[in-house]
Amino acid sequence: MCDLSIERSIGRHFAALEDPRNPTQSRHNLIEMIIIAIAATLGGADGWVGIETFARGKEAWLRTFLELPHGIPSHDCFGRVFALINPETFAACFRAWSQAVAELIPDEIIAVDGKTLRRSHNRGKGLAALHLVSAWATANRVVLGQVATEAKSNEITAIPRLLEWLKLEGCIVTIDAMGCQTKIAKQIIDRGGDYVLSLKGNQETLAAEVEEAFIEADANDYVDSDTDFVETVERSHGRIEIRRYRTLGDLSGVPRSALWEAMNMIGMVESRREVAGKVTIETRYYIGSIGTSATRFAHAARGHWGIENGLHWNLDISFREDECRVRDPVARENLAVLRHLALSRLKNDDTKLGIQNKRLKAASDEGYLTKLFFEPPKSKEKAEASGRANIRKA
Repeated sequence: MCDLSIERSIGRHFAALEDPRNPTQSRHNLIEMIIIAIAATLGGADGWVGIETFARGKEAWLRTFLELPHGIPSHDCFGRVFALINPETFAACFRAWSQAVAELIPDEIIAVDGKTLRRSHNRGKGLAALHLVSAWATANRVVLGQVATEAKSNEITAIPRLLEWLKLEGCIVTIDAMGCQTKIAKQIIDRGGDYVLSLKGNQETLAAEVEEAFIEADANDYVDSDTDFVETVERSHGRIEIRRYRTLGDLSGVPRSALWEAMNMIGMVESRREVAGKVTIETRYYIGSIGTSATRFAHAARGHWGIENGLHWNLDISFREDECRVRDPVARENLAVLRHLALSRLKNDDTKLGIQNKRLKAASDEGYLTKLFFEPPKSKEKAEASGRANIRKA
């Protein structure tokens, strides 16, 4: 049985937060409120009313390690307090937790991508919807950090801020076309990582050079080319998807490659999907610093989609993030951090259930909730196993 104390809980990483309230006007302990919010989010609460409702139902369990001298705070109290907590400091506390549980393995994929919280806007007050740029450790299944912006176009400035906070040594950072910038590539290399960056119209000249290099190499059947190739086939629910990964290490036909720190390869992925007799083909191009191993390239390119499937999809479906109407500019950001923490913890639990049913189990089974809240996940073993599986799949 776990020692039920704040010092052993997830919440201990938030103990250093400065209380922004007037001490003469605050009835509830700040760290206790944060702990309640974390536990409630694990247990299915998706807003302030849900957090209060959960806490009142679990008051006896909460009192086994919290004092709660004035009982359970109201939902209005939760909303007011989380609107006062500095979101950057709150996010830093979350990063401290994620760094404590994540064991980054060699070639861990750190996928960086943005997501807009669609109902977090307030047109009457001129408040744009919150856009979060997050870093997802694919094998560890943990959010490593996030930066808030008010527009997708601001990802170019948000990504460097996010990367400053992360440990990148030995990892491969993957970013979509928005983050394909020379300064970002240099930052990744300077911090000990490697990169695989997607190419689209924002790097039009480079993209054209890369495509032409592959066309010329293909016309020569890749004879005397520094190249590698691997193909994967997936069959599921009547869908067949074939992915062909090709790399080139000869960059003589890509003059702009000289502008990119440590760039030593270009990659191409051709995806052929057949569903109900209908065939679609898509070709995507990449630049990178990972060498010409097609297996390693496939691991990175395919691994990037982990942030869509493992993070963004679960936030929308299991946490109903796009339905959340918390519109205070500070509170909505702090609530997003709570969701990231809860999802990361649930992803690292070995119970054979989906995320929604894990939240349901946490709400109904106090033994399971105690496990989630007090027992550290065994991330290292899971990350290593997941990493090996991803390489085999690629």
